[in-house]
Amino acid sequence: MGMLAIVISLALLMYFAYRGVTVLLLAPVMGALAVVLSGDGGFLLPIYTSTFMAALSGYVLQFLPIFLLGSLFGQLMADSGAANTLARWIVQSLGQRRAIISVVLACGLLTYGGVSLFVVAFALYPVAVSLFKAADVPKRLIPGTIALGAFTFTMTALPGTPAIQNAIPIPYFGTNVFAAPGLGLIGACFMFTVGLWWLQRRAAQAKAAGEGFGQHEDNDEQGQDGQPAQHGRWSVMPVPMAVLPLLLVVGINALFTYVVFPQTDFSFLKERFAGVDPQKAMGLWSLIIALALACITLVIMRLGRWTNLKESVNKGIFGFMLPLFNTASEVGYGAVIASLAGFAIIRDAVLNVSPGNPLISEAIAMNVLSGITGSSSGGLSIALQTLGADYLSMAQAAGISPELLHRVAVMAAGGMDTLPHCGAIITLLAICKLNHRQSYRDIATVTILVPLPALALVITLGTLFGSF
Repeated sequence: MGMLAIVISLALLMYFAYRGVTVLLLAPVMGALAVVLSGDGGFLLPIYTSTFMAALSGYVLQFLPIFLLGSLFGQLMADSGAANTLARWIVQSLGQRRAIISVVLACGLLTYGGVSLFVVAFALYPVAVSLFKAADVPKRLIPGTIALGAFTFTMTALPGTPAIQNAIPIPYFGTNVFAAPGLGLIGACFMFTVGLWWLQRRAAQAKAAGEGFGQHEDNDEQGQDGQPAQHGRWSVMPVPMAVLPLLLVVGINALFTYVVFPQTDFSFLKERFAGVDPQKAMGLWSLIIALALACITLVIMRLGRWTNLKESVNKGIFGFMLPLFNTASEVGYGAVIASLAGFAIIRDAVLNVSPGNPLISEAIAMNVLSGITGSSSGGLSIALQTLGADYLSMAQAAGISPELLHRVAVMAAGGMDTLPHCGAIITLLAICKLNHRQSYRDIATVTILVPLPALALVITLGTLFGSF
């Protein structure tokens, strides 16, 4: 009955999430349902206060700076005009006829530089409408194009990406965001190449059928000259200035990860912070420093030119709260599920999928949980909260490096996370004023069917040659 209670709870979580119910409510309610159905209803309140809230608060304590600084940086990039400048620079460099690759590269550049997925989608959608209309490419391909550039290779595979998904495994495995860089690059190239091929093939089919851009109400996105409408807060920024904050995020992160912190003696921390392990914290420290300095640089570069700096800062700060607490609530839910007796059966089944290769078991667990929650960060957090220590010990016993474990976990979380109930997909379609029937086939192809073989390729190479 314990395992059935978990299955019912998970099924209802996925159903109501698809119906648009917030996970802030779903996570504690579905966790409570699992507790009651498993026969532990008498312990409901202690489990809520000591298990659910402890896991939630622990996650917030650990990752709040990353969510906060990432959200602030993305908002500053958008409101300073840097994001718009970079998008237009790529478009002008490649030409309007290369609409699909222009949008993919613009999304990839911005997300790899630390701009949040949703900021990128809002910023690039008007540009994409203009390009796709000029190239006579169907508008229904815009969501898939944005998703390829923002939700795939730059989110999970490229080494050094500041995406929260790439930061989550750090405290569990003692790694950093540059884990397994060679394998990450291979996986990223696979996703980019195959995903781009699919979208261009679909565009060619539409052209042969004479489909064209289609009839859509896009007057609100277009200016009188057919170009994306300029928002009042955007201003002209030289391309080198727009690129600099992105380079700082990656460059400073790498500097502290590989040069500064490895040469620093942290023995002075032991007396005052006995519970801190610098080896497991350095990856997060490096990312915090990089994002903070990039935010400061953006503000200084645009001093005197902000339409309303206070509004931009406040919007960026407030914007981090919902994503953080959504994910933290899912972590709390995972902790409740892991505390139930029925979970032991599920855990043993997952861990024994491939006893000789924990990478396969890990990939399955991350994909399943990300698919259920409709969130790569949520599924990844739940899986590592409940199984992270097991995977690390299994990997060490099998001679598999934590870096490879890190990369596989992150790439796997970016596989099944974009099922139809995924909040990011629903938001993306809303931004583009399209629906699942029109665009989900292409979104699913570039965010699920392409990343899964890329993950299989990385697991195969990592098993044969180790982490590189």
